[in-house]
Amino acid sequence: MSAMRDQHESSDGSSDVSTVWLRAFLEVARHGSFTVAARRLGWTQSAVSRQIAALETAFGGAPLFDRLPRGVRLTAHGRSALPHTEAALAQLARMRRELADLDGAAGGLLRFGAFATADAALVPRALALFRERHPGVTLAREEGFTRPLLGRLTEGDLDLAVVSTTGGPLPEDVFELHHLLDETLYVAVPADHPLAGEPLVDLDRFADDDWVSGSAEPAGSLLDAALRHGFRPRVAHVVGEWTAKQGYVAAGLGVTLVPALAAQGVRPDIALVPVRDAGAPARAVYAATARGRSRVPSAEPFVAALRDAARLVTRNP
Repeated sequence: MSAMRDQHESSDGSSDVSTVWLRAFLEVARHGSFTVAARRLGWTQSAVSRQIAALETAFGGAPLFDRLPRGVRLTAHGRSALPHTEAALAQLARMRRELADLDGAAGGLLRFGAFATADAALVPRALALFRERHPGVTLAREEGFTRPLLGRLTEGDLDLAVVSTTGGPLPEDVFELHHLLDETLYVAVPADHPLAGEPLVDLDRFADDDWVSGSAEPAGSLLDAALRHGFRPRVAHVVGEWTAKQGYVAAGLGVTLVPALAAQGVRPDIALVPVRDAGAPARAVYAATARGRSRVPSAEPFVAALRDAARLVTRNP
């Protein structure tokens, strides 16, 4: 091995320490011999001697070894330096392993968000698939509406977000959108509603009903579909949580729109009526990542798990 380059002074005036010097020091300390250390490292004995001399200079000039007729022995300075050297090299080895795990999606942290109804079936199934395939990756999940989740993605607080086109198209110039599925819509009605049991209805047949919605304003919500059908729904009750919405519907206080992802958890005393697609486009669901930013390696296999989960959800609603 060639001789080490000249030492550099760090910003605080102390000498930088090369990991090559530390490796040489550790091998000599373990074997008590420059010759054995050189053989194990694949270097010449003189190269090992140069590394030790450079390390001694960096540590202030005190010898780390006493040179004996047969081998070497650690000095007090050497004995003090040894556990720190072992710890430093072990920490570097751990860092290399963690970086390799990241590259192979075998470790690291994936931060993702999802809108509420995606958490009903799609996300849990994806999580189960992903944990089976990549058990070493730590997942941090948060729930929110699409627009705030996209903001979190833009700020770098999330690595990926499961979002939908509720409220309008998503900005493809800012986000890379990985299509997962298109959701049909249902109207949840009381079990005794005149349209309960209909195989397919136009949404405007509910124009005279009271509505239960997460927002008083239809624009930007699922009730955008009603506006496209030419009527403004009469929102009688603003209720955010889906389970509570079902309670209002079951009590006969109104009807509500239900996306397909939430249809699996419907209580038995209400009915779901499919909405005819014409004029009411299906809601698209995507996994979004930020454009122009390096993705964590586990994001791609998580998107694959989401796609597999989407196929399961749409096959077995």
